Amino acid sequence: MSNRARDWFNQALRDLEQAENSRQTSYHEWACFAAHQAAEKAVKALHLYLKQEAWGHVVAKLLQELPEAVPVSDELVEKGRVLDNFYIPSRYPISHPQGAPFEHYGTLQSKEAIRYAREIIEFIRAQMA
Repeated sequence: MSNRARDWFNQALRDLEQAENSRQTSYHEWACFAAHQAAEKAVKALHLYLKQEAWGHVVAKLLQELPEAVPVSDELVEKGRVLDNFYIPSRYPISHPQGAPFEHYGTLQSKEAIRYAREIIEFIRAQMA
């Protein structure tokens, strides 16, 4: 069976583009979610590249489950944790005491989410080089 790591990584790049496009059009909740998806898919790409299986949607956990030989910093894991907070609440009104998700996300959140996703993607790119 072929290794699909590059396919996952390329989709991560595309998801990051979607995050940027959503931010530019003030769809900040979608920018945050797409940034999470970009990071998640990038980390899964590295797992596949290393011939490992990776399950779940928690970026921080996926980073922590990489082999010890992969130098994942605590700071990168923390950035994954920030992104993990966008996985469900950015999409479902029940995640907030009141208001639709779009009312809870703005430029600060989307800018940070995209920056963190980009840092994770660049880390993964370097590991897959």
